[in-house]
This record gives sequence, C-alpha cells and structure tokens, in this order.
Amino acid sequence: MRENKELLIVIPAYNEEKNIQRVLDQLERNEIAQIGDILIMNDASRDSTERLVSQRGYRQIVNRSRLGYGNTLQEGYRYALRKGYEFVIQMDADAQHDACNIRPIYQRLRETDADGRCPDIVMGSRFMRGSSDFPVSALKRAAYAWFRFLIRLITGRRIADPTTGLQGLDRRAFSYYSQDGHYDKYPDANMVIQMLLLGFRIAEIPAVMHARTDGKSMHHGWNAVWYMVRMLWSIIKIVFRIRVLKRV
Repeated sequence: MRENKELLIVIPAYNEEKNIQRVLDQLERNEIAQIGDILIMNDASRDSTERLVSQRGYRQIVNRSRLGYGNTLQEGYRYALRKGYEFVIQMDADAQHDACNIRPIYQRLRETDADGRCPDIVMGSRFMRGSSDFPVSALKRAAYAWFRFLIRLITGRRIADPTTGLQGLDRRAFSYYSQDGHYDKYPDANMVIQMLLLGFRIAEIPAVMHARTDGKSMHHGWNAVWYMVRMLWSIIKIVFRIRVLKRV
C-alpha cells in the first residue's frame, strides 16, 4: 500500500504565528487532506509558528538556522522527491493564497492539452479573467509589467502573473528544482524564464488570493529595490547559462 498520497502541499513559513492558523483552517474547510499530504517548512521561525503547527498535528520540518524562502522551498522539493510524490503544490503561509485554489491546480496538473501532454507547472494567477480582485499598488503594477515584458521578450510567452508563489509542479519540474544551482534563493520571474527556456510546459489558471493583513512582505521597504536589482541580475545569468553556454 502507498504510504503517502501522490500530492504534497508544501507551505514555507517564517514567523507566521498571526497567519498560520487561518491557513490551516482553510486547508481543513476545503478538506485538502483528502487529496494531498501537507508539509509545513518552518524556516527557523522565532515566534510561535512551530508550536501552533505542532498543536494542530501537521507534519513539519523545522530549519534550526534560517535558509531563506527559496532554499526552504527547495528542501521541500527534495523531501517530495525522496518520499516518491508525483505532484507538489506550493502556497505561502501568510494567508494570501486561498486553499480553495489547490483542487483546481491539482486538476490542471493532470489535465492533458490538445497534444496529449500535461503541464509541468501550473501557476495560480491574480490577473486573469476569473481571478478574485486583488489590490496592487502602482509601484507593484509597474514591476509586474516589467517582468511580463522581460518574459515575453526572452521567451515569447505571455504570463499574466509573473511573480505568483502559488504553483503546482509535476515530478519532472520539482525534480529539476531540487538539484543544486537550479533554484534561486528569490524565485520569481527568473524561474519562469528558466523553465520556459528549458522547454518545461507552463500553464496559468485564475486564482483566489487575499491581501496580507498581518506581518511584513519579504519585499517591503528597501528590500524591494534590492529585490529588483537581484532579479534582473539573476535573469541575465540564466539567459547566458542556457542560451550562450548551453547548460541545462
């Protein structure tokens, strides 16, 4: 008998004591445990996140020193690979990604296109017809437009939501991400460009998302400026590696 389900939901969390209860409540209301296993990747939280997750009885891996968002997700992919999962859906622990999106993403991952192939990555989009209303500042709108432009310029693909962290991946995709050098510490539009250039199939579906009400985004304040500079540099390196050096 199979010990695990074929789907693993990976939720990276760092100091989310004000939000994690709502995320777990959503998972239970949507009966997600019926279709997938749930793993909280606790990135050395200094608050009560670890205790709250343990009290609710959820599977949890705790980093004793902080790895950062991307590295923590990568550890989740490696866990999924070791345990034999076929699909991973990643969602954030800040309650912005509604758990109601999990079933549609899971369905789309297993749905064949006209050519008989399934997507490798399914992205939950805030900016498609059918998506819920999501408030966005003028500065963020400009950043999203810039990333959309870069993705289309480099790959020829139109991506509605280039920075969404709500994604489903098949085993081929998360196996690739699990390898050293294949996943960035700050995964966003850079990873979309990488996977498109490598021939991975990416699909988007409309998603229900909510504005953060507690805690701070990892891109707040001056971090946002550093993020934009680092993201552009990451994209340049990826394009050079794949198109010039022909490395996968």
